[in-house]
Amino acid sequence: MSSIKDRQRAAARARLEKEMAERAASARKRRQRQAIIGSAIAVVVIAGAAVWIVSALKKDDKKTTASSTPAGTVSCTWTPADDSSGGKIKDVGTPAANAPNTGTSTLTFDTNLGKISATIDLSKAPCTGASFKYLAEKKFLDNTKCHRLVNEDSFKVLQCGDPFATGKGYRDTDGTGGPSYTMAEENLPTDTNNPYPAGSIAMANTGAAGSTGSQFFICSEDTQLSANYTLLGTITTGLDIVKEVVKAGDDGAFDSSAGGGHPKKELDIKTMTVS
Repeated sequence: MSSIKDRQRAAARARLEKEMAERAASARKRRQRQAIIGSAIAVVVIAGAAVWIVSALKKDDKKTTASSTPAGTVSCTWTPADDSSGGKIKDVGTPAANAPNTGTSTLTFDTNLGKISATIDLSKAPCTGASFKYLAEKKFLDNTKCHRLVNEDSFKVLQCGDPFATGKGYRDTDGTGGPSYTMAEENLPTDTNNPYPAGSIAMANTGAAGSTGSQFFICSEDTQLSANYTLLGTITTGLDIVKEVVKAGDDGAFDSSAGGGHPKKELDIKTMTVS
């Protein structure tokens, strides 16, 4: 009898141990699942926090950018220029970093032959417009002369803007004077048939990108040139004065290089203002 009871106890103990082992295994699996779920939640939380941080940084960056470039303005880059660039430099510092890009400005030259005015569309040439306003405030081109004229078929222009073209000795200048900075070209012509219409004021440059300074040319007639020169504005008053100067011809001083020469009929810029 004892042996039978012993076997029964052993069998019962075995079943109990098996049940306990199964319960333990189930408990371990539950813990593992909970650990995995908990880890996944933690990853999601961390990832969410990371996304929030990145988004917050982007928002802050946008706020910083917005604050550095106020509404209604654009950021302008003024590249320092010095004598090593091959030109003559008149140091006047640089304009402000931001420039208005809405509305218009009126550019006025009070000359020995009368008043010449033009409209600058700041939505198209904001940085160049800001540069001219800055130079006007510095009296940069006051008492200077338009130093070059070209009177050829489909190319009739009067060039001005060299701060060293002054007094009787202006004819000795090589026409390379400018401010202590240059800027990128903007508002390039898109009309290939008539890129620079009569009355256009366009910015001269060396032919290299970003070499626009203070020199400009006024087209007395429709002018065919490559679309590499910033269209600054359009003459509203005084185009007849420019036509008279161009019609009078030039002395051919630049025939061997840039073409044209000094105007035979001088045009003196007494003052330049931008309002």
